Amino acid sequence: MEDIQPDEIINSGQTPEHWKRRRSELGRWAEREKVRRESKRTGMLNGVEVDAELLEALRLLNAAGVKTEYSCAGVSPLDEPEEHSLYAYITLIESEAARNFVDYAMRRMGRRLLVSYEPAGRRYDLSSFMLGQNRSFCLLLESCAREFAQQG
Repeated sequence: MEDIQPDEIINSGQTPEHWKRRRSELGRWAEREKVRRESKRTGMLNGVEVDAELLEALRLLNAAGVKTEYSCAGVSPLDEPEEHSLYAYITLIESEAARNFVDYAMRRMGRRLLVSYEPAGRRYDLSSFMLGQNRSFCLLLESCAREFAQQG
């Protein structure tokens, strides 16, 4: 018998009511006119261009032994494709350090954080659960990364 793994495992503290509200907010966002507020800001991390809002969090995580792969701050309409401006996210490569950070961030960030795990790719996606709060999510993620690195 073949062992079948799920494509993605969602680890979340949100209630069904939170998910319902999120779907409703998504529908309103999709219909709303998108107005550019400011240009996307970037910085370099290990030779890779990343969103400036996540630069310090990614730097701290890498220094703490948590390998990062992808990220998007989602704070500018220049983040393409358009859906990427909905939620800020970072992708972590599975490791003991990554699992420890995920556990820490889930305790610290609560319902603001949505964690999914992709078994085939052995990676975690940590994203903001709430629409329109990407800047504050990035700041909170940076604070978590700083505290996690200091505990090291």
